Amino acid sequence: MFTTRFMVSLAELALMIFSSGLIIVLIYRLFIRANPDFNMEGAIKDGNVAVGILMGTIMVSAALMLAKGLSASVAVFRLAMATPLESNSLLWQAVMLVAGHLILSLAIAVLTISVTLRMFGKMSRRINPEMHMGKHLENGNMAVGILLTAAVFIATMYVGDGVSAVTKALVPQPKIGTIRIMK
Repeated sequence: MFTTRFMVSLAELALMIFSSGLIIVLIYRLFIRANPDFNMEGAIKDGNVAVGILMGTIMVSAALMLAKGLSASVAVFRLAMATPLESNSLLWQAVMLVAGHLILSLAIAVLTISVTLRMFGKMSRRINPEMHMGKHLENGNMAVGILLTAAVFIATMYVGDGVSAVTKALVPQPKIGTIRIMK
């Protein structure tokens, strides 16, 4: 029993190590491409600290949402790894479930963070037409970078539990039979 639990834990660790590297690259690439306003990667290369701080926050926030979204499917994966080898279909289903939840959580993270930043930028321009967040960020305005960072973190706090709830609802529940209460 100990050996099985230890092997399952090692398999889960290997999955998380691989997933973390993949997730970091995916998040970075997606958010660099999701910003049509200016070249974020070029700004980072040029040493724009405000853009670097915002990009780092976006990566951490998206990873937090992904972690919440993957928690339910990782539990199913853990269960599938602990079952006898005769039921390989359960393991295959668990792997597909993890992949599906990763894609769904990533889509929700990209949508949430992109919409939050756009909405915050538009609302600030309505209050003050000269306050174009993207232009100030591109010019290295640290105050704007920190302000946008806060907006991303706040959105992550509120949406993270929703991502978790949606992915948990999509986990197939095992059938445990019927319970007869009264004759």
